Formats: sequence, C-alpha cells, structure tokens
Amino acid sequence: MASPAPLVASIGHQMVALQTLQLLQQEWGWGEGPGAPGSPRGPDHVPVAPIGRSGQLRARRAPGSEEGAAAWVSSPETEAVRGAEGGAELLPFPRDSRPCTLARMAMRSALARVVDSTSELVSVEQTLLGPLLQERSFPIHLKDSVEFRNICSHLALQIEGQQFDRDLNAAHQCLKTIVKKLIQSLANLPSDAHVVACASLRQILQNLPDV
Repeated sequence: MASPAPLVASIGHQMVALQTLQLLQQEWGWGEGPGAPGSPRGPDHVPVAPIGRSGQLRARRAPGSEEGAAAWVSSPETEAVRGAEGGAELLPFPRDSRPCTLARMAMRSALARVVDSTSELVSVEQTLLGPLLQERSFPIHLKDSVEFRNICSHLALQIEGQQFDRDLNAAHQCLKTIVKKLIQSLANLPSDAHVVACASLRQILQNLPDV
C-alpha cells in the first residue's frame, strides 16, 4: 500500500489556503448571507474561527477536514500536516460598503469560484482519492499545494488593486494545475473508483474557466 502521507500533507496545505480565503471573504463582508459569494453551500463548507483583535488568522480545524484525511494515516505522518499549518495577517480592511462596480462584481465572483472549487477539491481528495490511494499508488505533486497555500497567504495581505487581481489569478491557475495533475496521475488506474474520481475532478475544472 502506498504511503498516504503526501496526499494528507497536500490536503493540509489546501485547507490552510481555503481557510485563508474564507476569512478574506468574511473581512470584506462578502461571505455573509445565504446568497453571498462564498457562503456555505453544503456540509463540505469549512467553518473558520473569527478574526482576533490582532488580525491574525486563527483557522481552527473543522470536523471532517484534515482529520478526515488523516484517519487513514499514522500519527507520525500527520505531524507533517500539522507543521504545514500557517497563517497570514489580514490587513484591517473596513467592511465593504462601496458601490459594486462590474469590476468588483467580477472580482467577488472569481474569489468565490476559487473558494468553492478548493472546498470541492478537498472533499474529492478526502472521500475518493484517500481510499483509492490505499489500493493503488499514484503521484502526488505536493509542491503545487504548497505554492497554492503561499499564493493565498500573499493574496490575503493585499489591498484591492492590480496586485490583488494578479494574486487571485495566480491562485486560480495554480488550483487548476493541481486538479489537472491529479487527473493525469489517475489516468492509468484500471478501476471504477478512479473513473468516478476523475469525473469529479473534471467537474471542478469546468467551474474554473480561464479568466
């Protein structure tokens, strides 16, 4: 059986990125209300802790997040995930009360798309790829998830503007790269489970069109 440690560590980095982006939505006031971009859509949505007075991100582990992925890995290996958990300080943005121009609407939509797709990716990795990895070995490109986490941490430090847009686009593209490489890794596995996993990953790609 292949070691699940790389997949668990990859999920850990993606969870940090997801929690960072969700807190960014909260800080802008974009994640509130049933119809708001990035609002919870189902049980896969990851809750996050409120922002402290210092502005430090204090993402708490959600039930079914990293622990769900680590249920099938020994304790020493999961330490790599716990060690990967980092944080970024959000700038003290005021709540977003400015007129919503077309550009701002597009930015909100793009951020919500990345948040939703990251949540869906983590869910697929936990529920489909984890069990599959116990049966068949396939490559996990851990460095891409590390890069995604770092991009999202840098994005959380930006004030709205060109650098924010560049970081958001970089996060979008990096997330697509992660999904595409997972599909490639699964391409030659002869099982029904891999077909289901690939279909779910392709659905995520459809929700991440080129921008």
